[in-house]
Amino acid sequence: MQEHHLFEYAVVRVVPYVEREEFLNAGVVLFCAKQKFLKAVFELDKKRISAFCARLDLNDLNEYIHSFERICEGSKNGGPIAQLPQVERFRWLTATRSTILQTSKVHPGLCTDASEMLMRLYSQLVQIKPS
Repeated sequence: MQEHHLFEYAVVRVVPYVEREEFLNAGVVLFCAKQKFLKAVFELDKKRISAFCARLDLNDLNEYIHSFERICEGSKNGGPIAQLPQVERFRWLTATRSTILQTSKVHPGLCTDASEMLMRLYSQLVQIKPS
């Protein structure tokens, strides 16, 4: 029997106008200490985002997302936050902020494979399925 590990995740949202509190789910970030796993996956549906907010600079948004990914990876070019231990990086990424890229509250769960769970959550919470 495979061992279940505690994980935490948050949905990453695009919030073009913070004051309106409207958002589109754009990704998921997942942390599992036992598996030494911290990763985020994103999907930017440019047509959908442009319909939601035509004035949004997609190049800036893309850069914010790449920064988010570099911090998850602990990349040397991810700045000082990327050099912190995984748990601290996850807490920093999921802290409440008033920016164009925000996260939901953090949710816990149990999994046997963090990577598989990340993709399952991404499929359920972000990907648009044709009807």
